[in-house]
Amino acid sequence: MADAEREERPERPAESDGTAHLFRALGRQIKVLRERAGMSQRELGLAAHCGEDLVSAVERGVRTPQPDFLERVDRVVGAGGVLVAAADEVREALARSRTRHPDWFRDYARVEAEAVALHDYSNQAVPGLLQTEEYARALFTRRRPLLDEATVEKRVADRMARQQVFERWPLPTFSYVLEEAVLQRPIGGRSAHIGQLRRLLHAGRMRNVELQVMPTSTEEHPNLDGPFILLTPRGRKEVAYTEVQGHARLITDPDEVRLVNERYGIMRAQALTPRESLTLIEKMLGER
Repeated sequence: MADAEREERPERPAESDGTAHLFRALGRQIKVLRERAGMSQRELGLAAHCGEDLVSAVERGVRTPQPDFLERVDRVVGAGGVLVAAADEVREALARSRTRHPDWFRDYARVEAEAVALHDYSNQAVPGLLQTEEYARALFTRRRPLLDEATVEKRVADRMARQQVFERWPLPTFSYVLEEAVLQRPIGGRSAHIGQLRRLLHAGRMRNVELQVMPTSTEEHPNLDGPFILLTPRGRKEVAYTEVQGHARLITDPDEVRLVNERYGIMRAQALTPRESLTLIEKMLGER
């Protein structure tokens, strides 16, 4: 959901406003400063109170270095305020970053970025916010009509950037119901599949994330109309988002949202519990 990246209309020039170049340049600077300090990505992550994956993604320019991240790294690597000096520019770039998304996706991206709660039902692919870089690249590379390489890389970078929603404070609430078939489909090959399953395990163990699997053997199902997302923006009422064959729809009508919410509640009751779901993924990885 929210990741079909359709081509309903051309992207506007504003989507190439230079913010991505800023983030890539900062990533290269962080790498140089880290190596000069004689630290590995893992060591920097531990010292800066973040994950090694985040450090790697920032250095490669596929994740935006948040201002507080820059401040912590600046202290750890002894940058003397070089990274802190870029914090204001990063804040401004983040405020404009929504324009990197296509027109049809912009409304959703704006709501997602400020959501205090997000509930996702997916039946075809892993939700964009939970995808690994390798998995996302495989999806975009094989989609039809084919995308050129530059567009593929841009879409992957944008998708990884959206995952910063997990790093906000206070922590938003997330829940996911995934059809078992989503876990079984080896998008991108064995290596990408294993990496994606491990990513789901990691996400499912986060204290603000509940991940549940809907077994294929389930004899009843309240929702055969396709995937959807329920979002609660800060200070606003819950909305729903759907995508069907290239057509996106942000639903704000309270009665329609209530129906989607009702279906989601029934699915959560029918699916495996979060603990059972993680155990299933562990078995698929041969860890049980």
